[in-house]
Amino acid sequence: MRLILMTGKGGVGKTSMAAATGLRCAELGYKTLVLSTDPAHSLADSFDLELGHEPKEVRPNLWGAELDALQELEHNWGMVKRYITEVLQARGLDGVQAEELAILPGMDEIFGLVRVFRHHQEGNYDVLIIDSAPTGTALRLLSVPDVAGWYMRRLYKPLEKVAMYLRPLVEPIFRPLAGFSLPDKQMMDLPYEFYEKIDALGKILTDHTVTSVRLVTNPEKMVIKESLRAHAYLGLYDISVDLVISNRIIPDEVQDPYFQYWKENQKIYRQEIIDNFSPLPVKEVPLYSREICGLAALEKLKELLYGDEDPSKVYYSVNAFEIRQTRDGFELELRIPGIPKDQVQLSKSADELNIRIGNHRRNIVLPQVLAALRTNGADMVDDRIIVRFVEEGDGPKK
Repeated sequence: MRLILMTGKGGVGKTSMAAATGLRCAELGYKTLVLSTDPAHSLADSFDLELGHEPKEVRPNLWGAELDALQELEHNWGMVKRYITEVLQARGLDGVQAEELAILPGMDEIFGLVRVFRHHQEGNYDVLIIDSAPTGTALRLLSVPDVAGWYMRRLYKPLEKVAMYLRPLVEPIFRPLAGFSLPDKQMMDLPYEFYEKIDALGKILTDHTVTSVRLVTNPEKMVIKESLRAHAYLGLYDISVDLVISNRIIPDEVQDPYFQYWKENQKIYRQEIIDNFSPLPVKEVPLYSREICGLAALEKLKELLYGDEDPSKVYYSVNAFEIRQTRDGFELELRIPGIPKDQVQLSKSADELNIRIGNHRRNIVLPQVLAALRTNGADMVDDRIIVRFVEEGDGPKK
């Protein structure tokens, strides 16, 4: 299965691009599902059809669906939700409050990942196109496998072992006092089984032959800045961006003086998009004279966007991480485009390399060959950070 994620700042037109991409893939004979994981769904409006949680056929080879996080929660997390509700009710909260608080913040994003993983495992479609939430939420979504892995390794598994050991000893006293039971092994295993699905999807997301992100942007300063940050953060998680779509270009035939300022600005920003995202390919889409709504309008957009191309192909791919052996040890090269050196913080703790850029952080579990070494400084060359690793006692410590 080919997995394509459309994201961008809110309002740039990513839903229309996802729908048009789906139309073209279906036209080429691929069984295609366009799935909206944005809490503020607009995919049904784009197709001008009613859509629900389960895939609905839009036309031959094309299906659409809008994720219902509550349904996914009940399907995947029902047992845990009921246990948390029981605990909260025992602490004095009424039924409605306990039900609401049992849904932990960010769970809708996690269930979006689980739904994607399920579709991938079932293999009912050739192409899965995700109309994702705006950039900030999408980045949180895509970072979940890595972040969840850290918590599971460092906190959950040790806690589970202690809890299972103490439960038979403490339960006879705990239940009468607290009003609820300690979680049993089945309850404790469920979150880890849930994490294993997310972890498996993480491997799919970082497989550049399977998964690509397509950034939708507009030729405007703030939108370009956010898109560049998104590109860098996606590189941090080794998720490939293979195409940039520059949307809402004012056509040359628009000669009204009212739009002159915008046209002049767009000339500058259009070139800026090409220069800043190079060597990524950039597709430009003109500003339509009317809203893109319904299959007829999406057909025109599909032609402008792809023509005779196959949108399921990988337009561009580069590895974000590379390990090289040197005369003194090893070098780890990370490609993080568009981020100044002073915004990058690096540190090593045991077998993990900690990277922080702004409010995004990743803990990379190092391969054994690097985990046993110590860091010996880092350099930034163009858009690449090069971290040096040497044996203990070799070279000056930095």
